[in-house]
Amino acid sequence: MVTPSRYPDAPRLDTADTIHGHVVADPYRWLEDADGAQTTAWLAAQDALCAGYLAGLPGRDWVAARVAELLATGAVSPPAWRGERCFFTQRAPGQEHAVLYVSADATPGRALVDPTGIDPSGQTTLDAWHAGPGGRLLAYQLSKDGSEESVLWVMDVASGEVVDGPIDRTRFTPVAWTGDGKAFYYVRRLPPRAVSAGEEQYHRRVYLHRVGSPAAEDVLVFGDGQDKTTLYTVWSSIDGRWLVLGASQGTAPRNDLWVADLAASAEAAPEFRVAVAGRDARTSGQVGRDGRLYLLTNLDAPRGRLAVADPARPGPAGWTDLLGQDGTAVLTGYTLLDGSRLDRPVLLASWARHGISEVSVHEVSTGQRVADVRLPGLGTVSGLTARPEGGHEGWFAYTDDVTPVTVYSYDALTDRTAVWARPPGSAGLSGVATQLVTYTSADGTEVHMRVVSGTGGQPGTGGPAGTPPRPAILHGYGGFNIASTPEFSADALAWVEAGGVYAVAGLRGGSEDGEDWHRAGMREHKQNVFDDMHAAAERLIADGWTTPSQLCVAGGSNGGLLVGAVLTQRPDLYAAVVCSAPLLDMVRYERFGLGRLWTDEYGTAEDPTEFGWLLSYSPYHHVREGTAYPAVLFTAFDGDTRVDPLHARKMCAALQHATGSPPAQRPVLLRYERDVGHGARAVSRSVALAADTKAFAAALTGLRLPSAQAREAAT
Repeated sequence: MVTPSRYPDAPRLDTADTIHGHVVADPYRWLEDADGAQTTAWLAAQDALCAGYLAGLPGRDWVAARVAELLATGAVSPPAWRGERCFFTQRAPGQEHAVLYVSADATPGRALVDPTGIDPSGQTTLDAWHAGPGGRLLAYQLSKDGSEESVLWVMDVASGEVVDGPIDRTRFTPVAWTGDGKAFYYVRRLPPRAVSAGEEQYHRRVYLHRVGSPAAEDVLVFGDGQDKTTLYTVWSSIDGRWLVLGASQGTAPRNDLWVADLAASAEAAPEFRVAVAGRDARTSGQVGRDGRLYLLTNLDAPRGRLAVADPARPGPAGWTDLLGQDGTAVLTGYTLLDGSRLDRPVLLASWARHGISEVSVHEVSTGQRVADVRLPGLGTVSGLTARPEGGHEGWFAYTDDVTPVTVYSYDALTDRTAVWARPPGSAGLSGVATQLVTYTSADGTEVHMRVVSGTGGQPGTGGPAGTPPRPAILHGYGGFNIASTPEFSADALAWVEAGGVYAVAGLRGGSEDGEDWHRAGMREHKQNVFDDMHAAAERLIADGWTTPSQLCVAGGSNGGLLVGAVLTQRPDLYAAVVCSAPLLDMVRYERFGLGRLWTDEYGTAEDPTEFGWLLSYSPYHHVREGTAYPAVLFTAFDGDTRVDPLHARKMCAALQHATGSPPAQRPVLLRYERDVGHGARAVSRSVALAADTKAFAAALTGLRLPSAQAREAAT
């Protein structure tokens, strides 16, 4: 380990803006130019500094080896049935990416799309896939180098032959097939030449594409006159009669929804009827085989409800609740089991109570709850699905803090649940336990936190048998209505196995307790999220789990903003910070990446009041010279097209200049990774990132990691 004695030179310029009467300094704006000679030289120096420090960290090789072992359990997804064909993904031990398979019974399956086979470098990812009627055709999307700039292709499933594509500008696009499988509706951005400079990531439209025809001949179905940031969803019924289209402005927690009867209007010119419009709520819809429109909505129900309506008259006046709002649980999903062998159709519903999943069984006709599906533990259920053509089985994925994702089936004929598919490898875990903690935030709000540790850890004792406080990592997210729920995390488990504590706080801004919980942590209420995180750290310390000198706070993306804010607001609470792919300059965030999509979550600097919200906590603007800041490891990715890595560059320079902590004791470092982005990555890259971040956290919090040699000797 090469301990830094000084940081690379980074000139502080007098750059400043006057915004709504406020002078806002921006001394490192030059670092926004990723390709500038000055930035390139500065990055090269940061690379050398960071690599020299990380390379010699004790136990780094052990973390890499253990995380690789845990990730070698592999992964498997719930099945998607189309006719007699079953589609699913699986990643076997040793594979860099999951492979998409097709089978009649899911075992063993025939590989359809293997990203590593397409690109042995591991830099191509399978972003999404959508099987057509009967499973005859498959639309799938690939992107390279972490860009998430998906290109869409169409494959003949029987032969494996590519019969259409490439269609570019299809990032995040849904696909809704027509009933005959000869065409599909999808979302595509306008070509760059058709939009203003800097707006190439926006301006989406909904099109109808006929398989085999040039994309230039696609028919525009919807989108003219909509805001440039509008995002769309499209869904079609299994018989192709009904088309459901949703639209939201960016990631706003509200959307409009329309329904079209394609039996009464042309496929190329659907006549849409309004299901919901202009309401401050989020709603999704689909038409079941029984002809009813099912609407999952939080309209007048912040925790969610399931309503039914006549799709020919889809407006709220005709909605009837099938599953009403629960008092403490959030409705997260549902699926219909309506096969011919059943005496009566039933509905499976998934719920989350403070982030912990439940699954229930209901009468489809009345919504009456008739049974509960027994789950393996306190975990997370996702991917609830059934045969769209009708059947008596449903499938879902389950995971928790010690259980890799496992797929279960529920049989409504027998009311039995069984394992349908396990990950192909073995985790080899023991001696790990999770405790659920409820703590109080600054304004008196109760917040829930999971604390994962070695077996026997008890609050007030600091761990098993009254051991002293231990090095700990506190993780949080707190935004975009995304819940922090139990999951199998290889790097978190490696940390716990080495003797550390790993805590995850369910902060406001997420969906742990419904839309009200989300809105309590967005826009003018964003400080609540940071207060929740401060209170979580204080609770861990008060309960004897850890101390400020042993505590690392970690988060990525919106969670990177979170930890950037808490390190500037309460540097005394933490010894170390791992800040990944972060938003940190909240005054200028909308100008870069996908920032314009997030103004409803954070606010916009164009509005004087909302500018005040942003400036009040923007981490980059709250760095103070001479403050003894924690050690910080920024991780940024040059292929990140969501959150521009300029945030990490500017904040790193600002902290290196300002911190009163000696570089050799509490370094501020930038780990800058090339040819990878914000989302999916190869397993080997995940291993390397985990090794660096956990070894950094261990070195700064005092966790003694085993050596790779000691592990080899023990095994």
